[in-house]
Parts: sequence; C-alpha cells; structure tokens
Amino acid sequence: MKHDLNLIRVLVAIADTRRVASAAQLLEMTQPGISNALRRLRESFGDPLFVRTAAGMEPTPQAISLIQAGREILTLHATKMLKPVQFDCRTTDTEFRIAMSDVGEMVFLPKIRASFNQRAPDATLRSVNLSPNALASGLEDGTVDLAVGYFPDLRGSNCFQQKLFAHGFVCLARSGNPAIGRRFTAKQFLETEHAVVHAESRSQEMFEQFLRRKGMKRRIALHVSHYLSIPFVIANSDLIVTVPLAVGISFAKLTRLRVLRPPIEVPRFDIKQYWHRRVHHDPRNRWAAPRRGAHGQTQRRRCCAG
Repeated sequence: MKHDLNLIRVLVAIADTRRVASAAQLLEMTQPGISNALRRLRESFGDPLFVRTAAGMEPTPQAISLIQAGREILTLHATKMLKPVQFDCRTTDTEFRIAMSDVGEMVFLPKIRASFNQRAPDATLRSVNLSPNALASGLEDGTVDLAVGYFPDLRGSNCFQQKLFAHGFVCLARSGNPAIGRRFTAKQFLETEHAVVHAESRSQEMFEQFLRRKGMKRRIALHVSHYLSIPFVIANSDLIVTVPLAVGISFAKLTRLRVLRPPIEVPRFDIKQYWHRRVHHDPRNRWAAPRRGAHGQTQRRRCCAG
C-alpha cells in the first residue's frame, strides 16, 4: 500500500493530540476522514497502532517507531521541499559561467565584473568561448549559466532569449591616414586597403556575408585571426578596418584611432542574453540575468524566433 503525506500527517496528529476529534480539528478534517485514514494505516501495517485508554489514544510500539519516522519525513518536506530555493548575492561564493566571444569579453566583461565586485564580492566569474553546438549543450547540461552576445544559432523551444540592445559597425583608421579625408566616402571605403578579421565572432561573419550579397569588393591587404592585433596594425599603417561598434570605441580609447561611420549601408544585429529552460525560474540565474520589460516587469521570451 502506498502511504501519502496525508496518512503520515494523520498518524502524527493522533500521536500529538491523543484524540481522533482533536486530530481532525488540527488537520481541518472530519472525524470520519481521520477514522478512515487510521483504518487504512492499521490494515497496511497489520497493527492497531493506537489503543484507546482512559488517557486517550496510546501508540503501540510499532506506532512509536512510525511516528518518529513520520515526524522526520514531515520536517524534511516542510524545510526542503516546500521552502523556496534561496539565493543571496551578497554571500554566495558560486562560480558563474558566461559564454561570450572575444568581442564580448572586451565589451561586456569589464562592466559585468565591476557589477559582480560590488553586488556579489565573493562570487567568481568564468568566461567561456564555445562553438555553437557546444554552447547549446553547455546551456542544457548546466556547464554554462548564460550566454551574452550575438548567437543566432541558439534556437529551439528549450532556450530562452532577451534582446539587450541593437548593435552596428564602425570603421577605424589612424589619424592622418592620407586616404581618408574629413568626409569618409563610399569611394574611399572601397578603394582604401582593408584589414579583415576572421575571428569566431558571428557578427563579423555576418558583415562579410552582407558585402558579398551586395557585390561590394574592397581592397583587402591583410587578413588576421584575432581582434587584439587590430588597434596596433591600424595605428601603424594606412589600412582601415570594419568592426562592431563597441569594439571600435574600445580600440579608439586605447590608441589614437578615428572612429568613422561606414559610408555604405551596413547591417545591424541584436545583442541578447540566452538561458536554458531548466534554469528559467532559478533565483541564481534570474539574479545574474535580470529579465526586465519596458515597464520594469520581468520579461522572458522563448528563443524560437531566433
């Protein structure tokens, strides 16, 4: 016979009150309901469990052992299963694993770290850079808590997303580049020698595909695999480069580079945060990635539309 929590509650209530009527009142049940539950318990254990005496319902030796176990079960249920999961950012020493590209690290990581240092001083941050397939698996199995950036491959009903802001591209050139006048023209853009970054960033890939679809051919003089070399290359040459807006602004702060608005139509893309359905209601995840709508209300959107 299966014993549900209601039968355990009846057993403990009778032990505490020593009266069927008092147990019924305590549990807000009818006396017939208490009597029926006691009958089921007796049939299940083959023991009377309680015997009527002048002092009330006295437990049998078997009932005494069951009552002790029942109290432990009810306490465990109340403190562990019914108690909401708590998370306190001020005391947590957990590690937060956030997936970002190298571009994302340059743009987001300083601000995220500053926020954690103020609000969660004992927490640890780990930035990871994964392939699209590995990222989807990482979110699913919990090795990655959150992804922040441009990840168009993260689709499906088990992944949620929220747009943080729209982003675009800028061009960088050294101050005094003779090929660039006060006004940056489309002709200058196409005829000036370019450096092209072939990083894993999907935003850069999107820009190159956009130019190919438009049939625009630049004079490419240099191919590099990483963004980190770009500010030094551009600052010491007459090359120009097109990079995501936030990256360009960051590089311009490091070296004396001109940030130029592209003189051609360029695509825009959405920077989003992504999380898995399994942590959709997790307080820890909700704190790390607050979902706020236009009026300050929690907003969560499924990543089906991409």
